[in-house]
Amino acid sequence: MQGKMKQAVMEGIGKINMIQADIPSIKPDEVLVKVEYVGICGSDLHYFEHGAIGDYIVKPPFVLGHEAGGTVVETGAAVTHLNVGDRVAMEPGKTCGRCEFCREGKYNLCPDVVFFATPPVDGTFQEYVAHEAALCFKLPENVTTMEGALIEPLAVGFHAAMQGGAHVGQSAVVFGAGCIGLVSLLALKAMGAAEVYVVDVLQKRLDMAMSLGATGVINGSELNPVERIRDIFGTRGIDLAIETSGSEAAAQQSVDMVKKGGTIVMVGYSSTGMVTLPMSNLLNKEITIKTVFRYRHIYPLAIKAVSEGKVDVKKIVSTVFDFDDVQKAMDHCVKNKADITKGVIKFA
Repeated sequence: MQGKMKQAVMEGIGKINMIQADIPSIKPDEVLVKVEYVGICGSDLHYFEHGAIGDYIVKPPFVLGHEAGGTVVETGAAVTHLNVGDRVAMEPGKTCGRCEFCREGKYNLCPDVVFFATPPVDGTFQEYVAHEAALCFKLPENVTTMEGALIEPLAVGFHAAMQGGAHVGQSAVVFGAGCIGLVSLLALKAMGAAEVYVVDVLQKRLDMAMSLGATGVINGSELNPVERIRDIFGTRGIDLAIETSGSEAAAQQSVDMVKKGGTIVMVGYSSTGMVTLPMSNLLNKEITIKTVFRYRHIYPLAIKAVSEGKVDVKKIVSTVFDFDDVQKAMDHCVKNKADITKGVIKFA
């Protein structure tokens, strides 16, 4: 397919310009996808606002966006499982397939991953994307391409819940009611957790958590979360804590909340990169700590959960922006972080 397309290019910190670019050509094992929705991730906002995340530094011109859903408009010669017209969710990371981590099935740990919108790899804030067909997952008829775009963050939530060994009848606490905290809540509920409490300091986000099925919420700016959990569960504590906020205080509170032999899953990145934990309590309770980096082998499971009605992922969306307004969308999300749980870009 030849021609031109709109492409939103980051030309500097806080500055995006819409340009005309060539529609990408595809390789034999790729498909060309007409993008219909892209979620705005916290990493997109961080690159937009600061120009870097750790060692990943934006060198303009650069295209943001990695949570994408759309429709296949062209297939490569070697592609047999997808056809033109199929609606897909795109898993954004292409791995080498040869390293020890890929061979073990832990491909999210591949050191040579090529991931949308992780410098220097351009992302999906553009009308068409060429992507490896094996990483494009066909959506059932009852799953929209907006939901397809939200499969990416939902996959993080499911990976967190699975790392924690979530199962029927469990009690859990999720720290942070941003996007990843909310999808962790959804994943826990879908996997059978009986009681899930959510902790945050922003009431609007806690209200969203309640609407998504939280058993209860705790506003950390008004109550001591540890004392509140002890009021509910007694000295035994909870089975599982998932920490998505990146807050050192929340990480420390999770140690106090979980039962002996319980599990803590660390998902959120702290602003300093360092977190101090109460080691005596950790050791005395023999707590298991797991961590999360993206996800692996989750897309089919997450899509099925949405299709079967076990997860209503579209409820996390707080704002939808038109692609032509991408500069306004990014500005708005940066300036209103407390009010936006998930912003989504809609393509005409």
